[in-house]
Amino acid sequence: MDARRTTAYRQYCPISRALDVLGDRWSLLIMRDLIVGTTRFNDLARGLPSLSRSLLVKRLRQLERAGVLEHVDGRYLLTEAGRDLEPVIFALARWGAQWSFEDPHPDELDAELLVWWLHSRLDTSDLPGPRHVLHLCFSDDLRQYWIVVERGVASVCRHDPGLGVNLTLSSDVSTLYQVWLGRMPVRRALDCGALRAEGLSEWTQRLPTILGLSPVAPIVAEFEELPSAVTSGAAGRVSATPTPARRG
Repeated sequence: MDARRTTAYRQYCPISRALDVLGDRWSLLIMRDLIVGTTRFNDLARGLPSLSRSLLVKRLRQLERAGVLEHVDGRYLLTEAGRDLEPVIFALARWGAQWSFEDPHPDELDAELLVWWLHSRLDTSDLPGPRHVLHLCFSDDLRQYWIVVERGVASVCRHDPGLGVNLTLSSDVSTLYQVWLGRMPVRRALDCGALRAEGLSEWTQRLPTILGLSPVAPIVAEFEELPSAVTSGAAGRVSATPTPARRG
């Protein structure tokens, strides 16, 4: 008997069949990362740091057997069936943004993961020169990070690469998460001092475009009110007010 069938729901229903493929823990987050462009195993692992590499291998094999992805020349590529899941994943993002996306819990704030996400969306294509360096400092995390973009290819450094820094961003981890995810506009964060940007004017003036923001940021922003967010504490933590329609 197929080992997969031992954990199947065994109901003749298209929803049940879909959950047989996607209902295991981590499967939908793996699909999220594949849909936004991640294709390499190590990059998937870095974007899902709480997922063991052995379980990641298992989930990828399950998705491959289900015909959702294919493994070609070291890359995990979505099939037509996998690409058809994009509206499903973004529908989940919309539901989550409207009904369950309140202020972050402390155990959700991982500075290293945030920097990894940021580096994948950084857009310096319109800036002069072949190399660009962004320095990230957090008031509540002693680690520092540098994102180096060399001829359009971005990499993350935990130690000073010794290159000229074009821009330094400073905030607490929560603030930058909420900016990245669309809960707080970049300009509002800068104006209230929760986010500080120091460096070349070409960068500071175009920061919203350069950061790129999360693919779900436009969805999250739809469910945030326009009045200024409330800031409190020395670290400048941001608390964005949810819409009245959102459940408490």
